[in-house]
Amino acid sequence: MGKTPTPRQQARERTVAEILRIGREQLASEGAAALSLRAVARELGVVSSAVYRYVASRDELLTMLVVEAYTELGDRVDAAVEAAPGGPFERFAALARAVRTWALAEPARYGLLFGSPVPGYHAPAERTTGPGIRVVARLLRILDEAWAAGGGPREESDVRRLPPRLAEDLERIREEFGAAAPAHVLARGVGVWSGLFGAVNFEVFGQYGAGTFTDPAELFELTVRRLADEAGLPGQ
Repeated sequence: MGKTPTPRQQARERTVAEILRIGREQLASEGAAALSLRAVARELGVVSSAVYRYVASRDELLTMLVVEAYTELGDRVDAAVEAAPGGPFERFAALARAVRTWALAEPARYGLLFGSPVPGYHAPAERTTGPGIRVVARLLRILDEAWAAGGGPREESDVRRLPPRLAEDLERIREEFGAAAPAHVLARGVGVWSGLFGAVNFEVFGQYGAGTFTDPAELFELTVRRLADEAGLPGQ
């Protein structure tokens, strides 16, 4: 068992949580580019220098918000996939719906992760890559399960169409993720990944236009089925 935090540590954790709460509110009301530690300090009722004892800079706060958002999204996706009955298609559909549900509920935080880059901010890879790849790693696990069960595209034509450099990139990704499915399956998986987030982006950022679709969820479900077809996921 871990040590019980001291009262001082507990107070620090509460303050950091409050800073993150205010940061999330600023994202929603002002946008990531306008995030300000001075505004955080005003909301906390302290001088701005006091905030720097907990957060070193605006970029540090952005990184904390990025990691928090990726972690929450990853947790939602994992919980949805693990609760999904059935086979690879049902798990993929659960993943896709979890991404969409979280994105529509948290458009500002989703925008921080997948929208326009924040001017002057560069997310530190050593802190953000791990949380940031959780959803795609879960997708690759689903593709692997489908491949092991006899699903997935097995056409030799897919292999022959891969340009050599892309094939090398995909093989490297296979090794990094420990994937069993071959490179041409991962190539389709990358298309599914970008297609899923493209569909979510269009809805979250209003790219379809107001009133174009009476029920965007119906369009999304159609997209999920078509992406699953592309990946060769059985169980629809």
